Amino acid sequence: MKKWVVGGVLLAVVLGLCAYVVAGPYLAIHGIRTALAEQDTAKLQRHVDFPALRVNLRAQVEDYLARRAGPDVSSNLFGAAALSIANQVLGRGVDTLVTPMGIAALLQGRATWKRAIGDTVGGDTYAPAVPAEPLKEAEHRYESLSRFTATVHDADGDPVVFVITRQGLRWRLTDIRLPL
Repeated sequence: MKKWVVGGVLLAVVLGLCAYVVAGPYLAIHGIRTALAEQDTAKLQRHVDFPALRVNLRAQVEDYLARRAGPDVSSNLFGAAALSIANQVLGRGVDTLVTPMGIAALLQGRATWKRAIGDTVGGDTYAPAVPAEPLKEAEHRYESLSRFTATVHDADGDPVVFVITRQGLRWRLTDIRLPL
């Protein structure tokens, strides 16, 4: 009898842990949506790994710039110098923007713009702006036991992929693959 109770408790703990790990990406997405709606950067920081996101976005921007410049510019001394300066400027822009304060500034500017054009919850200029919901109509997919993607399409129909990675038992946004 005692073995059955211990076995049942152990099974319940394992099933609960598995359910939490499986639901983790959805909880992270919900947390991001809630934090954006409330414009709460502290809450957003719990669901976004800003250092990893900065590194990944910066690498994408640098790669895009190198591809657009082409091999002729890279092989030229002046072109390589210009490319290096452009990488530094764009990299610093990414480093500044992809922080809790950078996101807060973007959200504040967005809210002000939405209020100015009347895109508010009640249509009143003084009402709160309609919250940003970038992951509202996302297509979800597990890529592995520790990697989950949520794909949305921009205005041109190009996919923007939000990568959520498991870090221990916690799921956090670590990359946004832009349609560059």
